[in-house]
Amino acid sequence: MSRLVITIAMAFGIFMNAAAQAADSRQAFDFYCAQCHGVKGDGRGVNVTKDFATDPRDFTDARNMENRSDEDIRRAIMDGGPAISKSAWMPPWGATLSIEEIDGLVAYIREMCNCSSRREGRVLKWLPSSGYD
Repeated sequence: MSRLVITIAMAFGIFMNAAAQAADSRQAFDFYCAQCHGVKGDGRGVNVTKDFATDPRDFTDARNMENRSDEDIRRAIMDGGPAISKSAWMPPWGATLSIEEIDGLVAYIREMCNCSSRREGRVLKWLPSSGYD
């Protein structure tokens, strides 16, 4: 009986942690990304006007997003648009967001497109002393 209670408690804890992380990722997206990419991720944020220099990526476009590796998305968030040969209007957030927050944003963006990558990105290893290698 006690094993069942412990198992249920652990499963509930894992579920609650995942739910909290998803909520945190949405909050991070709403704060850092939605101004340009829109609250729905459709590229129609409040900062985007007809005079805006570029069209922010539409994360709901599964066909386009399937061609982006998770590493492409991660690198754009960390190092800004120029890191993946995209717009300089996309700022780097690597000094602001933790690795966990960035990975949460990548997962949240994948939820928006309801897709996964068809491309394999270069797998990077996190080195605590110097960042990604």
